[in-house]
Amino acid sequence: MTDPLPNPARLDDDLPYADLAAAAAEQLPFARERLRTYVLAESPSGDAAALAACADLILRGHREVGGRTERVPGPAGDHLVTRWGPDDGEHLMLLGHYDTVWPVGQLARMPYADDGTRISGPGTYDMKGGLVVIEAALRTLAALDIPLARQVRAVVVADEEVGSPDGGRVVREHLVGARAVLGFEPPHRRGILKTGRMGSTRVRLDVTGREAHAALDPTRGVSAIDELLDQLAAIRALVPDDGTTLLNIGRIAGGTRTNVVAGHAEAELGLRFTDLDVERAVLAKIRALAPVRQDATVSVQLLSNRPAWTAPDPNPLLDSVVAIAERLGQRLGGRPATGAGDTNFTGAAGVPTLDGFGPDGAGAHAVHESILVSSLVDRTALLAAILASPTL
Repeated sequence: MTDPLPNPARLDDDLPYADLAAAAAEQLPFARERLRTYVLAESPSGDAAALAACADLILRGHREVGGRTERVPGPAGDHLVTRWGPDDGEHLMLLGHYDTVWPVGQLARMPYADDGTRISGPGTYDMKGGLVVIEAALRTLAALDIPLARQVRAVVVADEEVGSPDGGRVVREHLVGARAVLGFEPPHRRGILKTGRMGSTRVRLDVTGREAHAALDPTRGVSAIDELLDQLAAIRALVPDDGTTLLNIGRIAGGTRTNVVAGHAEAELGLRFTDLDVERAVLAKIRALAPVRQDATVSVQLLSNRPAWTAPDPNPLLDSVVAIAERLGQRLGGRPATGAGDTNFTGAAGVPTLDGFGPDGAGAHAVHESILVSSLVDRTALLAAILASPTL
C-alpha cells in the first residue's frame, strides 16, 4: 500500500500525517473490542427490540467521544443522528446503518472470531466495522488534540438492508447543508472506494380479477393470473435493451385452485439502473400500466427506491481523499459499484459523495463475512485525516 500515486491532488495543510497513522494504530485494541460488542448485539432489520439494544450501544459510544446524539423514531427501529464540532456552518455527513441481514441466533452458526488477522461474524463487514472506524477516528484526533475542520454529522439508519423505506427520509433531511458525504459500507476489494452506484427499485404489482368456476362458467371469470402475465410481458418490452437497466421478476403468487379462475395475483420486481434519466422514464411507464382485461385492476407500488448515482468525472472529492491517503502511505482509488445503498440518495442529489470507507474484507451477506484487522487501522487513520483536513 505504499506505491506512489500518479498526479495526486495538492493538499494545502500541515497535518501531522505520521502522528495520525501512529495514533490510529494505538486505537486498534479499542476498535477490536468495540466491534466485538456491536457484533454480539445482533440487529436484524425489522426486529425493533434487537435494534433498540444495539442502538443503545452505538449512541453510548458516540457520547464517549463527545457526540451530541439524537434518536429519530422509525416504524421498525430508531435511526441515529450524532453531531460533533461546531453547531453551525456546512457539515460533513458520515452515513451508515446498523441493521444486518442476519437473524437473531446467527452467532450460533457463524460465531464471532478474531484470529489477529481477520475478524469474522455476522455484521463485521456489512457494516459494523465501518461504524467502529468512525469512533476510532474521533478517538485518534482526541488523543492528538487535533480539532475537527468542521461539523461532522453521523446518520446511522435502522432499515438499510430492506431499502431504507423510512431511513431515506432521515438521510435526505440531514443532507441539507452537507458539504460532502462519506459512506461506511464495505469497499471494493483491496479497499477501493465506491464512486457511484446503480439505482435500485423494488416494485410490487397487485392484480385483481373475478373468480368463477373454470369449467362451468369460465366466461364470467376474469383471470388475475393471465392479466399479471400480460403486464409482466409489457414491462419486459418497455425495459431498454442498452445495458442501462436490469429487470428481475423475483416473486409471483396468485390463484387458489386449478378449477377456479384466479381472482388475485401479485408479483415483486427488482430493477437496477445505471442512468437516472432512464430510471425516471422506465418507472413512469410502469406506474402508468393499465389493465388489458375489462373488469381487471392493476395496482403498482414502489416498495423502495434508491435513485441511480452516476460517478462524476472529474471527481474532486475522490482526488482529495486519494491525496490524503497518499500522505498516510496508503494507495487508494475508486470506481462505481453495482450494488445500491443509502449513498444513492446523496450522490443522486448532486452532493459530493464517496462510499466504501468501511474496512476491507469479504463476504457481505455470506457466512464467510469478515474484515481484515489491518484495514481497521488504515481506515481509522484515513478518516481521522479527512475529518481534520481544511481542504476537503
